[in-house]
Amino acid sequence: QVQLVESGGGMVQAGGSLKLSCLVSGMKLEDLFVGWEHQAPGKERIQVADISNAGDTYVHHSNEDRFAFSRDIASNTVSLQMNNVKPKDTGVYFCNPRPAYTRLEYWGQGIQVTVSG
Repeated sequence: QVQLVESGGGMVQAGGSLKLSCLVSGMKLEDLFVGWEHQAPGKERIQVADISNAGDTYVHHSNEDRFAFSRDIASNTVSLQMNNVKPKDTGVYFCNPRPAYTRLEYWGQGIQVTVSG
């Protein structure tokens, strides 16, 4: 059973930075794909970043110049560094671990990010 704890959300002014983290337990990151999905108010959820079990990262092209996605094997944590945030980044972010080569997936409760200005 995979469990996860999301942290790092909150309120930030436009142009600032924020780091979202997802601590995963129950499986090693080397056996998981882990993504972050963003749900803006009134809009559908979209994937903003993903990392494979091998450590290959993906960031949505619209955010490539502002977001960085990484993982720490020792702590079994993935992190999304958000720089130069914009009001459009406001919404709820969900951590989404998926065991490699399965159709299983898990979701966090979501973490709120609010960008003002």
